[in-house]
Amino acid sequence: MRMVKETIYSPCSGTVEKVLTKENNHVYEWEKLFLIKTHNGKIEEISIGISGHITSLHVKKGQRVTKETSLAIIQDDLLITGSD
Repeated sequence: MRMVKETIYSPCSGTVEKVLTKENNHVYEWEKLFLIKTHNGKIEEISIGISGHITSLHVKKGQRVTKETSLAIIQDDLLITGSD
């Protein structure tokens, strides 16, 4: 099977409030992975549309991030799990 690794980028600037996964965890499509508090105080829930294993985490709680900061790397399991 072909291995596909994807980078998970922050969609906003702010501070990491919570990291909801760990390295080597299996995560599912649209599972919440990070909470980021934006500069205006809004909490953004970060999730992605693929499932797989987190191979590395690049941020921790309290870390400031900007748009396009790399949050983690996921190895896509290439399983289609969506529904109508």
